[in-house]
Amino acid sequence: MTAVALDRYIAIIHPLQQRLSSTETRFVIVIIWILALLLAFPQYYFSSTVQLPGRSVCYIDWPEYAIVDFEKIYYVCVTVLIYILPLCIMGYAYMTVGITLWASEIPGDSSEHYQQQLFAKRKVVKMMVIVLCTFAVCWLPYHIYFLLHQFFPSIMEDLYIQQVYLAIMWLAMSSTMYNPIIYYCLNSRFREGFQQILCCCVASVVMEEQELKSPRCLQTQVSTYQGRMETAAVPGAVPPSAAPQ
Repeated sequence: MTAVALDRYIAIIHPLQQRLSSTETRFVIVIIWILALLLAFPQYYFSSTVQLPGRSVCYIDWPEYAIVDFEKIYYVCVTVLIYILPLCIMGYAYMTVGITLWASEIPGDSSEHYQQQLFAKRKVVKMMVIVLCTFAVCWLPYHIYFLLHQFFPSIMEDLYIQQVYLAIMWLAMSSTMYNPIIYYCLNSRFREGFQQILCCCVASVVMEEQELKSPRCLQTQVSTYQGRMETAAVPGAVPPSAAPQ
């Protein structure tokens, strides 16, 4: 989402600026994956399992230091790097784009075609802002939960804390589920493409069902069935499916 926001920002605010080449884009993708792996590596490194009666439990055995609390620092860094920082970047990008597009005096051509393009860009910005708000709402309880768990561990003893955790986890994991729904409702191109693919899939299934129900197909199935029954009735005969190739 952050990459999409930056791409919209560059395309609208700096339309004449040179885009990244394919090599530079691959390099940026590799760096993003490396940073993501490094951020998740401490959980993998300090993970451990313990055998309890009837089950195995996986947990993170964080190291204990007298000076710093490594576990608290890690979760604060995770919240900042994968939630607060992306929200700030996307918020700044969309705010700048919105101010530019909704300015009282718009430089450039004032023809009808230009106005249509401007309206389409504004609509895209609205859509991305809704996606951003959905991301923020879905993931906020998740990060608040883990921060409260670190700084106020007594809340983990509440009666319904397990149900609260499952609801928060479900909400966070479902964040990307809403994006196609938002795109379908607010993006005409996405809606047309989705309907086209859906119609093609439905038409393909209907054609297959019609072919299976056609007289020619039914006659072929009946003939095959009769041939197998006649072969099975002959002593010592080998079914066609069992014959050596």
